[in-house]
Amino acid sequence: MSLVDPAHLLLLVVIGVAAGLISSVVSLASVVSYPALLAMGVPPVAANVSNTVALVFTGIGSAAGSREELRGQGRRLVVVGGISAVGGATGAAVLLTTPPGAFAALVPVFVATGALAVLLQPRLTLRARTSGRPPSRWWWSAVCGSAVYIGYFGAAGGVLMLAALGGAIHDELIRLNALKNAVGIAANGVAAAGFVLFGPVHWDVVVPLGLGFLAGGWTGPGISRRLPAAALRPLIAVSGLGVAAVLAVRTYT
Repeated sequence: MSLVDPAHLLLLVVIGVAAGLISSVVSLASVVSYPALLAMGVPPVAANVSNTVALVFTGIGSAAGSREELRGQGRRLVVVGGISAVGGATGAAVLLTTPPGAFAALVPVFVATGALAVLLQPRLTLRARTSGRPPSRWWWSAVCGSAVYIGYFGAAGGVLMLAALGGAIHDELIRLNALKNAVGIAANGVAAAGFVLFGPVHWDVVVPLGLGFLAGGWTGPGISRRLPAAALRPLIAVSGLGVAAVLAVRTYT
């Protein structure tokens, strides 16, 4: 695949825009973009690290489009962003130091888990926000664990992060979603830095995909304020489970 191929260039930009928009609504960008890269012939680990590098642009776009919801959250950005950076670095280190075959074997499980997490997100977040209990160490551990997962693979990592933030911080969901999008820059950014230095990054994939992510992430927050995310979750979840099934057949047979 090469940037000189206009068809691949356009397709990757379109995939990036779609994934960026979906990320803003149900935090499931990688379940769209990662299988697309595999279908284009990019090896699993290379597809994952290239996707993570490109995902930094989704965070930048989403943060820019969520300035209104991020007002007054400066301290949270520093605290949660720091946790996310450490977690992202840890996840990236685990990916780069484990056999590629182990990662490929786990991907169908990750995608299926992410798809199911989309369905469970509203229930988990609502329970966390209406529990009436003060934030516990468990929820902050979940925030850190979500950041590690984002650095390692990331499909539906935003869903897990949003649910964890809903338990650790009592605030409006739309503000927590904006916070999740912003701190994703830290988790993905640190992981991406490690992948650029030590991983098999395919820049011919990253550039067009990143441009699409940036556009989709930037416009996504405005669109997500108007779209019924609850109506999209079943469709995205079923699609994710279908992708997981296809990947499982390819990997385990």
